[in-house]
Amino acid sequence: MIDFPRWKYWLVLAVLLFGILYALPNAFRPQAAVQIQGSSTHPVTSALTQRVGTILQKADVRSVDTTLQDDRLLVRFTNTNTQLKAYTALRDALGEDYVVAVNLASSVPHWLRAIGANAMPLGLDLQGGVHFLMQVDAHAVLDQQMQRYMDDVRDSLRAKKIDYDRIVRRGNSIHVEFKTAAAREAGRALIARNDSALTLVNGTGGDGNLALDATLGPAELDKIETSIIHQNLSTLRNRVNALGVSEPVIQQQGATRIVVELPGVQDTAEAKKILGATATIEYHAVDQSADTPQILKTGIVPPEDKLYYTRDGRPIVLKKKIIASGDEMIDASAGFDQQSGQPTVNVELDSAAAARMFDFTSKNIGKQMAVLYIERIPEVKKVNGKDVHTAKTKEEVINHAVIQGVFSKNFQTTGLTQSEAQSLSLLLKSGSLAAPMNIVEERVIGPSLGQQNIEKGLLSVLLGLGLVLVAAAIYYKLFGLVADIALVLNLVLLVAVLSLFQATLTMPGIAGIVLTLGMAIDANVLICERVREELRNGSTPLAAIRAGYEKAWATILDANVTHLLAAFGLMTFGSGSIRGFAITLAVGILTSMFTSVTVTHAITALIHGGRKLKTLSV
Repeated sequence: MIDFPRWKYWLVLAVLLFGILYALPNAFRPQAAVQIQGSSTHPVTSALTQRVGTILQKADVRSVDTTLQDDRLLVRFTNTNTQLKAYTALRDALGEDYVVAVNLASSVPHWLRAIGANAMPLGLDLQGGVHFLMQVDAHAVLDQQMQRYMDDVRDSLRAKKIDYDRIVRRGNSIHVEFKTAAAREAGRALIARNDSALTLVNGTGGDGNLALDATLGPAELDKIETSIIHQNLSTLRNRVNALGVSEPVIQQQGATRIVVELPGVQDTAEAKKILGATATIEYHAVDQSADTPQILKTGIVPPEDKLYYTRDGRPIVLKKKIIASGDEMIDASAGFDQQSGQPTVNVELDSAAAARMFDFTSKNIGKQMAVLYIERIPEVKKVNGKDVHTAKTKEEVINHAVIQGVFSKNFQTTGLTQSEAQSLSLLLKSGSLAAPMNIVEERVIGPSLGQQNIEKGLLSVLLGLGLVLVAAAIYYKLFGLVADIALVLNLVLLVAVLSLFQATLTMPGIAGIVLTLGMAIDANVLICERVREELRNGSTPLAAIRAGYEKAWATILDANVTHLLAAFGLMTFGSGSIRGFAITLAVGILTSMFTSVTVTHAITALIHGGRKLKTLSV
C-alpha cells in the first residue's frame, strides 16, 4: 500500500480550495468607468447624479450603472469607446468644479471582495493605467528660501541690535543697507556666521548708504534644485504607497521633471488629486495694527505684511514671516475636537519649528495667530482645442484665534471639513512637496492599447500549457495525465497567490508564468523516470511508486533551490519589468514544488492505493 498520510489529503484539498477561491476573481473582467470626485465647495450629491445623467443623455452616451460612494460618483460603461466619449462630455460640462477621470471599476462579486479575493491588477502594457509627466517649479521654492533667508537676517540683526536702514530682496540677493561702516562690518560677521551659504559683497544703497549684498551662488542654487528633486521623488513615493498602487514607476527625467506611472490603478481621480496637489498649512502672526479698510481702499500693503481672506470672505492682514509650515511637521493625523466635535488635524512639529512656536507663543499671549491653508490644484483648460495643463493656488485663512497659553511641539488645527482634514493629514504625513509641480503631460492608457499584448500573452500561456500537457500524456500515459492535472492546478495556485498579494501582471510576468509551466513538468519527469527505473530493477508497482517519489525528491529540491536563488537575485538587483518577471518565477517555483510532488502523490495514492497491480501505466 502507498504510504500517504490522511492529513496530507486534507492539506491538498484545503490548498486547492484556496487556489480556486482566490483565482476566481480573475474571471471577472473590470468595467470601463468614469469617476467624478468633488471638493468642499462642490461635493458629490444625488443632484450631481441627475446632472450627470442629463449630460450623458445630451451626448448620446448610455451608461450601465451609476454608483454614489462617499464623496465620489462612479459611472460604468460597456466599452472603452463609450467611456472616452463620456469622459470628454463630462469633463467639458463639469469644468473645474469636479475632478473627472477615466477608471476601471472592479466587477468582482462583493462576497469575494469581503474575504480579500480580488482580481490581479494588470500592468500598463496589458491593462493600461495613468502616466504623468510632472514639471517641478523650482522658482517657487527659491522664492520661499530667499524669504526665509531674509527673515533670518532681519531677526539676527535685530537680536544683536545692529543698526540698519532696510532689507530688500533683489533676485537671488538680499540687499541690506546700514547707517555706518561699523554696523556693516558687524552685520557681515553675523551673517557669515549664521548663513555660510550666502556670499557677501559690499555695495552702496540708493541714498548713498553703506550696503551689503548677500547672494546665493550657482553651486548653492544647484544644490537646492537637486535637493528639491530628490525630496519630491521621495514624497511622491510615499503618496503612491498611501494610494496602495502596486509596482509604480516614479523616476526623474531630465533636470526638473518626474515621470509617474501607475499600472493597474483603481482610483485614478484620487491619484490625480494626491499627486498633483501641494496642500499645506502655515502659521502666521496677525498684524492687528494694520489698517485693513485703508489697505482695501488703496491696495497698498506694508512690505512685511500680506492681505488674505478668511473662508467667509473677510479680509485679514498677516505677517509674511512663517512661524511654522507643513514641511516642518513630523506627524499629522485627522481627528475630532473633544469639546466642539469639529474636524481637526493633530500636528507634531520638528524640534526647530517647535522652538520657534514656543518662542512666539511665549512673547505673544493675548495676540492673534492665524492658520493659512494653501492648496495648489492641477487643472486642464482648453486653448485652441488643445488641453493645457496649469495649476491654480488657493490661499485662505481657515482659523485665527487669540493665543491663550504657551505651546510648542503638539497642538491642533481646526477650521477644515472632515474630508479636507483627512486629505491634509495624508499629505502632511507622507511629506510636503519641496516644490509645487505642474502636470505637463497626462496620458491615460486604456485597455484597448494593451489588448494585442493580452491576446498574445494568453495565447503563449495556452499554447505552452497545451503542448506540455499533450507531450506528458502521450509519453507517460496515466502518470502523464496526473502530471497534467497538477500542472493546471499549479497555474490556478500561481494566479491565486499573485492575486492575493495584488502583484501587477505585465508581459514579463506572463513570460515568467510560461517558463514556470515548462519547468514545473520537470519534477514529474524525474518522478516518472525513477518509477520506470524501479520497475526495470524488479520492484513491485506500489514499491516503485513509493521509491520513485522518495528518490526523486532530493534532485527536485536541488534543481528548484537553484532556480529560486536565481529568481531572488533578479528580485534583489532588478527593477521594473525584470523584478516582475522574477517575482512570478519565484512564486511559480514554490507552487510547482507543491503540485508536482504532493498533489500528484495524493492523486496517485487515490488511484493505485489498496489495489493489487501487475504493472503501471507509465
